[in-house]
Amino acid sequence: MSTAEHPVLSTQGQAFLASVENAKYDRQITSGVQKFADKKVAGDMQGFYTEDELQAIVELKGTDRDVESRMPVKITRHYFEQAKNSSAMQRLIKASPDETYDLTGSNDPGKQMDYSPVEGLIHKYELGLIYVASTCSAHCRFCYREELIARKDVARPDGAMAPKGLAQIEEICAYVREHNQIVEANGGRHPETGRERLREILMSGGDPLVLGNRKIANWFSALSEAGIESIRIGTKELAFYPDRFDKTFFDMLDRFHQLYPRTQLRFMVHFNHPDEFLKKDADGNFIRHPEGGLEWLDNTYRSVQGLASRNFLTIDNQAPIIRGINDDSDALRIMQRELRHKGIENHYFFCGRDIVGHRAFNVPIEEVWQILNKSQQGLSGVEAHAKLSITHYIGKTEVCAVTNEPLLGVPHGENGVVIFKHMRGVADAANRGKVAIVGRNPEAIWFNDYEDRVIFDEAGLFPKSPDESKPGFY
Repeated sequence: MSTAEHPVLSTQGQAFLASVENAKYDRQITSGVQKFADKKVAGDMQGFYTEDELQAIVELKGTDRDVESRMPVKITRHYFEQAKNSSAMQRLIKASPDETYDLTGSNDPGKQMDYSPVEGLIHKYELGLIYVASTCSAHCRFCYREELIARKDVARPDGAMAPKGLAQIEEICAYVREHNQIVEANGGRHPETGRERLREILMSGGDPLVLGNRKIANWFSALSEAGIESIRIGTKELAFYPDRFDKTFFDMLDRFHQLYPRTQLRFMVHFNHPDEFLKKDADGNFIRHPEGGLEWLDNTYRSVQGLASRNFLTIDNQAPIIRGINDDSDALRIMQRELRHKGIENHYFFCGRDIVGHRAFNVPIEEVWQILNKSQQGLSGVEAHAKLSITHYIGKTEVCAVTNEPLLGVPHGENGVVIFKHMRGVADAANRGKVAIVGRNPEAIWFNDYEDRVIFDEAGLFPKSPDESKPGFY
């Protein structure tokens, strides 16, 4: 392997890549609902969709309500084995006509393309997100990245329409170096954007772990040498294909840490429901482990232990709360408790997003808060770390509280209020901690459902107050 092949890497980086082994993985993927309809799947998979379900999906083929045009069908053998006995997992992985009954929503509710200085990079908040893969081992039907997975055109700031492209190592590293040089020369902030040094990159997609070990290692070393101090890996492979975390992968991680000890690795994993990692008995009940906790699937447990035993990385779980999948406080309580018991931090739960085709999946904001709040009753303080996040176009926002008692004398407060807190701004952190208070609307799934009942808004989540003499009040 010559320097010309990887010109952004040092001699150390070249040696690291040369030491990495690319393993082969047999995910036994089934793609496309037509294979189920034509009975071209394994015998035990042929009843996964009923005949009525298949007919309803096939009838929409080629229409403006084509389900697979919205999101292609894809499932691994491992996930199927668990899903065949789990209605929640079936809802997550099986296509359904209800996905396209209501296609209202935004193609880009977070206005991501306004923050894409380089193809494949979204530079928002204090970190950069890079698209390094355009698929996953299997496809969640509610996927927030359906425009990338399904290769849909998205609007660019210049008005052009084109699919999102993947990040390229040389371009991303050049941007990181240039941005950080400008920041340093300007006393710690970028003169145009006001952002500080770019320290952290989230590798996303798609799922980075569909890439081979050497490609992942190339990203790790190149980003580290470009000045990135923390690399996040967003992945659902622990649920879809836990055998991906094999000896060759862990050897790569260990070697990387030896050579780049000051670069933090953070695995942002994605479990939606405890059925994805726990064993069940013949009656469908979880099985108690004699030494505490519940019995995990052997390969999932082995992979989690492999990650958790390495003190140079962290593991955090984050997941949206989706109708018919995990809008269940008991399931969420079990999941949070078991994840923390195995060394996985509970980071975020998300409200749904105002994305095209998501009406079938979204749970109203206030209901989501009630579900999560109830799920954390009975959890210890360290088990209940997860916050409830909803992504506004100006940044991440926490749903802090939903009250049941009226606020007497306060317009819009007669049925109680919802309190939002601004957590992270897309440009800077100036508004962190500022709040907005709105009157309750049990049907609300997005901020615009509260626009007619705003009480107080110092966070800037809603249109500016018409009364300039009382900033924030409506």
